[in-house]
Amino acid sequence: RAGYYWPTMQEDTKEHVKKCDKCQRHGDMHLTPPNELKSLSSPWPFTWWGMDILGPFTTGLAQKRYLIVGVDYFTKWIEAEPLAEITSFSVLRFFKRDILCRFGIPQAVVTDKGTRFTDKKFQEFLVIINTKQHFTSVEHPQRNGQAEAANRVILRGLKRRLDENKKKWVEELQNVLWAYRTTPHSTTGETPFRMLYGT
Repeated sequence: RAGYYWPTMQEDTKEHVKKCDKCQRHGDMHLTPPNELKSLSSPWPFTWWGMDILGPFTTGLAQKRYLIVGVDYFTKWIEAEPLAEITSFSVLRFFKRDILCRFGIPQAVVTDKGTRFTDKKFQEFLVIINTKQHFTSVEHPQRNGQAEAANRVILRGLKRRLDENKKKWVEELQNVLWAYRTTPHSTTGETPFRMLYGT
């Protein structure tokens, strides 16, 4: 069994982050005043998903400019896919391929009222599979706080990695997701990877 021994790893990592210019410039900043939130919780993994769309970004590989994001409310696992354009078809394809086929039929999906999420085909599909859709309002996007938090994680991670070369965001996305998935989450105390795979 191969391994390593690094007894001061946590302290060394904290020191490294304190000295890292990018980490300090693009780190977590809690400047938003707290609001009273209506908590949405999931009783077990993959029953509640939050979905959102980010972009437009600087045009990247294969003309990708947008990012569709899904986050599981229980494990905090993030799925994300770069897209050249956001269409109703691409939203439904992402939902089927990256959420439904990998994690099963969710009980509920939380989205904003954007036209891609209110599209007739998307809503009809949710009815067919018996998945409820809950909407956030423009005034209270924090109702989909899980997706909003996932968006911040992705944007912050990309900023840290890209600096001036913003066109490379598509290539760096998987590294950002890996870093997030293997970092303990403050609310669960576990990594999303461990919550999903148990190891």
